[in-house]
Amino acid sequence: MRCVSLRALRRIFLQGIGFFLAGSIILTLLFRWVPLPLSSLMIQRQIAAKWQGDHGYRLVHTWVSLDQISLHVPLAVIAAEDQKFFEHDGFDFDAMGKAWQANQHRRRPLGASTISQQVAKNLYLWPGRTFFRKGVEAWFTLLLEGLWPKQRILEVYLNVAEFGPGIFGVEAASRTYFHKSAARLTSSEAALLAAILPSPLRFDLDHPTSYILSRSRHIERQMKLMGGSASLKQLIRPDKE
Repeated sequence: MRCVSLRALRRIFLQGIGFFLAGSIILTLLFRWVPLPLSSLMIQRQIAAKWQGDHGYRLVHTWVSLDQISLHVPLAVIAAEDQKFFEHDGFDFDAMGKAWQANQHRRRPLGASTISQQVAKNLYLWPGRTFFRKGVEAWFTLLLEGLWPKQRILEVYLNVAEFGPGIFGVEAASRTYFHKSAARLTSSEAALLAAILPSPLRFDLDHPTSYILSRSRHIERQMKLMGGSASLKQLIRPDKE
């Protein structure tokens, strides 16, 4: 009887894994073309606000395609978050090694997540640093890199990234902070948005700190060193030539 129960549990476990793998592949393939109305992080933020009784919380999110976003914005986030974005397959092992060494002497852990990893986390997962969650994140990162072109990963990232309390996506951020569409953002404005990405709930662009202003200037310098928006145009909008 015990053997039968163990076999049954094993079968259920394997079936569960099979359903998860198949479902995640189908969902990721679907999201390659379908605009995403919500992400896992958006849902979690809304639930947390209701749980805490924050009746003033409002989620602001407007999906826009990549060609409706100023080229300064993807360049700024790549310069700030993942300069090897177009070179790696989802993981920057050099950055991970440097972060691991630096974190031996830091209270606040230094992150080394690529844009692809951040899309996987924001789109599908929950906050946490357990090995299990990291393993699931790695699986979804591989799926994104294998099933989506880099342009789609970048497009989704710019639409689901959190830029402040209830502010998701670059269009909502641009309307909130600069009162104009993301298509009209300047280089300095894009750098400011990129500067708050590591801690969007900690910093406020309505009252930028000296740290954020300094970080945005550094990002702008990196953008120029990378060749400016013209260099990125060849990679994400070759058909516009």
